[in-house]
Amino acid sequence: MTFVHLTLKSANAKTGPIPVSTSTSKTCPDSCPFRLNGCYAKSGPLALHWSAVTAEKRGMHWDEFTKAIASLPEGQLWRHNQAGDLPGMGEHVNHRELDALTAANKGKRGFTYTHKHTTEANREAIRSANANGFTVNLSANTLAHADSLADTKAGPVVVVLPADQTSNCATPAGRKVVICPATIRDGVSCASCQLCSKAHRSVIVGFPAHGTGKAKASAVANS
Repeated sequence: MTFVHLTLKSANAKTGPIPVSTSTSKTCPDSCPFRLNGCYAKSGPLALHWSAVTAEKRGMHWDEFTKAIASLPEGQLWRHNQAGDLPGMGEHVNHRELDALTAANKGKRGFTYTHKHTTEANREAIRSANANGFTVNLSANTLAHADSLADTKAGPVVVVLPADQTSNCATPAGRKVVICPATIRDGVSCASCQLCSKAHRSVIVGFPAHGTGKAKASAVANS
């Protein structure tokens, strides 16, 4: 069973004071090029917290977590996984656990991001979550990759960009990429922006590489 921690009121200025979860690092797929190569969650206080969750010294099992989500106020915006990925170890998405979270999220406005989009079985589980009110963004590594993920129609797409890309741009196929406002403007957070929580938006959200591993992440985005 997937292990996860829930912070009911985040102190992170980028997310704003909303509930935020952190899943064990065992949920991260090997196919994510940032896993050992520029992941922003591998440094600072978040890295220490993530390590404690992975060691199961902090947090709860999945069934308890979904009950906590179900008890959130109606209409509550919340972010799943400031670190970690969808339930299930490695490349696998645990469909039962994702379905349970989607059901618990009913009436709330949960959103998350995933690199577990490499198989059709996983994409089908992601489509189901998006269709039923839990927004799962497909994480792309490059602008060309963002086009290929958008073509799957499994969900909305976000993309990592080079650290110096701070203005809106477009994918090779002409899809509009909007830079995450919280990364370029003071006073903007997930709580105030809410763009990533919209499953049926028409734009891709771009995140300039950041953190101590931004040089490595930029190299991936430029590849």
